[in-house]
Amino acid sequence: MTETPAPPTLAVGLGCRRGCDASTLQVLLEQSLLTHRIDLRSIKGLASIDKKKVEPGLLELAQRLNLPLVFFSAAELGAYEARLSHRSRRAFEQTGCHGIAESAALALAEQLGQGQAKLLISRQKHPQATFALAWTGQNPR
Repeated sequence: MTETPAPPTLAVGLGCRRGCDASTLQVLLEQSLLTHRIDLRSIKGLASIDKKKVEPGLLELAQRLNLPLVFFSAAELGAYEARLSHRSRRAFEQTGCHGIAESAALALAEQLGQGQAKLLISRQKHPQATFALAWTGQNPR
């Protein structure tokens, strides 16, 4: 009897400027998923840096999408620096992390899934926010 591989675990990482609203974050997320033909229902959670724990736009987005929102410290996210597609000096100066969206996506995918996470969608930038998608498990493509 062959074992059916587990479906991939997909996790979203988000970074945003202070005051970025949920609608802006949702448009960035949905456009990125649409471009890559990924169903929003396959997303298992959202993540960001712990400095954004009280950011209303992130909290509202998680509530709208009915997804868990997990926060990681700069030190936890720093462990993913070597795997980032982009390293932002500005983000590092402000948060202690070189790439919030990608690092957070990788961290959450590994927390929720099995094995080492990989970026499926590298950093997507909007003037107010960044988005990335990581996965573990069976390749979703």
